[in-house]
Amino acid sequence: MSDNKGAAYFIGVDGGTESLRVGIFDERGRPQVYASSSYPTTFPEPSWAEQTPSDWWNALVDSIHNVLAEGRKQGITPADIKGMALDTTCCSVVMLDERGNALRPALIWMDVRASEEASELAATGDPALAVNSNGAGPVSAEWLIPKAMWLKRHDRAYYDQATWVCEYQDYLNFKLTGRMAASLNNASIRWHYNNQRNDGQGGYASSLLAAVNMTDLEAKLPSQVVPMGDVLGPLTQTSADALGLPAGLPVIQGGADAFVAMIGLGVVRPGALALITGSSHLHLGLSPIAFHGTGVWGTYLDAVVKGLHAIEGGQTSTGSVINWFRNLLGLDKDAYAELNAQAAKLPPGAEGLVVLEHFQGNRTPYTDPLSRGVLSGLTLKHGREHIFRAVIEGVAYGTELIFQTMRSAGYTPDQIVVCGGATNSPLWLQIHADVSGLPLTLTQVADAPALGSAILAAVGSGHFKDIPSACDAMVHTERTVTPNNDNHAAYQELMALYEATYPAMKDLLHQQASL
Repeated sequence: MSDNKGAAYFIGVDGGTESLRVGIFDERGRPQVYASSSYPTTFPEPSWAEQTPSDWWNALVDSIHNVLAEGRKQGITPADIKGMALDTTCCSVVMLDERGNALRPALIWMDVRASEEASELAATGDPALAVNSNGAGPVSAEWLIPKAMWLKRHDRAYYDQATWVCEYQDYLNFKLTGRMAASLNNASIRWHYNNQRNDGQGGYASSLLAAVNMTDLEAKLPSQVVPMGDVLGPLTQTSADALGLPAGLPVIQGGADAFVAMIGLGVVRPGALALITGSSHLHLGLSPIAFHGTGVWGTYLDAVVKGLHAIEGGQTSTGSVINWFRNLLGLDKDAYAELNAQAAKLPPGAEGLVVLEHFQGNRTPYTDPLSRGVLSGLTLKHGREHIFRAVIEGVAYGTELIFQTMRSAGYTPDQIVVCGGATNSPLWLQIHADVSGLPLTLTQVADAPALGSAILAAVGSGHFKDIPSACDAMVHTERTVTPNNDNHAAYQELMALYEATYPAMKDLLHQQASL
């Protein structure tokens, strides 16, 4: 047992798509123990995806118990924990009663049933669309306001009963502290919240809500909006008893998982870009100035670090497509090693296959919830290893298209820092590097969202003066993946075929989606 006398530890919670993960980290960002608990997702209709909010809380309780039990074996006691913060999936929308109980299953981030509502919002041309996120749009069906519109139209009884319409993040924080408050991160990037950008007036997009007959929603949104890294409140006695942590423990505001992962990767200054991989991919950077560009989302002032503007790209279906293919084959997760080994023997292009990875629509650069996945070029020669490699390559093409779109908007990062599921596959990392022709930096802690939450906990509990200084102490580089120039050249023609697929197929895909 190590001597931990006087040491400070921080809990980082990462509420993901398939499970909730908890880590205990020390002051240098070194993970001490992890624990996780999974929960199911249901898909009642095509493009729908729901989860039960009480499953999130139960997963948090189980994971905290398990991580504390493991921590005790290393001499870490609950009294050594100095703060906790959590990130969650963003746009996982819940309707709660006055006690914080969910009235119906949550519409999680990948649920894009509100495509019509998103189009209506974008068509308003309301000034909120220009002040916030994307200039004049677009608006994604993933986001909170379109989903709230859908719920009001199709689940009106529950909508009228709801005291709050909020997010996964807000639900858990309310359970922990008894305080209902939104994260400035979530509100800025997805709710069209105006954080004193142009007119000096912060607040929700009242004019936009009025334009779509949703003025009643504003009263259901959390009235308080708290920046990441600020103290949300002390842990209540009830929650402390449930979790096994000290009552009064500082609970620090977090945010969307991918944006918190930026912090866990140390991408907190202009010049670098975070590539967060998992069920989906996010591509996030920081700029000293505000700008808008067609096909990218942002910029968002103060969404990550005060005084800086965040820029965003994203792919809706990435690791989730790989998982779908493995499940389709009836294989367990141990089969990934064999699939990777077989696919690595194939040349770039998987012998003529191209995959459009829009299985749940496209986030950027098209923001098209009605797009669908495409696998083209099949012959009788192709086997499962060809399709597996082609899916990975399709994801990498989508990432490169986002990089190109960002460059066209005037944002050219000098470093790509990567985390998440793709880091478990050397093949996937190499394909990403080869397609884009850019080196990828990996940090020592691959679980960047959980580390990012722990960093926020360290800042909010007073251990560091700000987020950048905490990252300097707690984030460390591991290695770099260098692109293969020959493979990069070979991928240029294949990339062109990928880029041509969506424009050629768009109308047909929309017709298929309508069925």
